Amino acid sequence: MVRRAQCQCGGFTATAATEPGLVMACHCTWCQRRSGVPVTINAYFKKDDVRLEGDYKVFERAAPEGRKLYNYFCPTCGTTLAWRADLRPDVLAVAAGCFTDKNFPPPVVSMWEEMMCGWVTLPEGTQHFPRARHHA
Repeated sequence: MVRRAQCQCGGFTATAATEPGLVMACHCTWCQRRSGVPVTINAYFKKDDVRLEGDYKVFERAAPEGRKLYNYFCPTCGTTLAWRADLRPDVLAVAAGCFTDKNFPPPVVSMWEEMMCGWVTLPEGTQHFPRARHHA
């Protein structure tokens, strides 16, 4: 299945050639500030499976342990559509809401729950982590 996400004005798009490898809820302060909402739903793809098109700018910020994180955003409407991190350079994340698909896969992981608003509920079976999820 091909999935297409876009910013508010439609000038910046991300087209994924596959289903996401992971859909995750994040409650961290960084995602809250990036999105303006208390919880974000993020879809993670192999970077080579996503095509970015249109005008965009990149905001670079510090990440833990001296690494960096790169937010890709539309210079016209300001939507942060995608991002990647030095920690996993072969992965590109796309804001799940930018796909505007009511059948988009639900999150299976919830991270940074120590910052989670008490009223947030998640699908049954979601894996819960107080901080970052650690990969093997």
